[in-house]
Amino acid sequence: MGLFDIFKKKLDYSGMTVNERLYHSGLMKKYDDAEKKKDIEKIKFILKKIKVDETSINAIIEKIK
Repeated sequence: MGLFDIFKKKLDYSGMTVNERLYHSGLMKKYDDAEKKKDIEKIKFILKKIKVDETSINAIIEKIK
């Protein structure tokens, strides 16, 4: 594991929007692909990985359905 990988794991997401979190985590493309496929489980997994709270995750999922 390189220094950049360690930095990414320690990234503080407070004050960032979901899009900013996705961009800075490097998960934007994976999220976009999951959203296009309406892969709800993968979307939830990605959002949890970037520390989005459960209430916000549920709201995002409802908009996608």
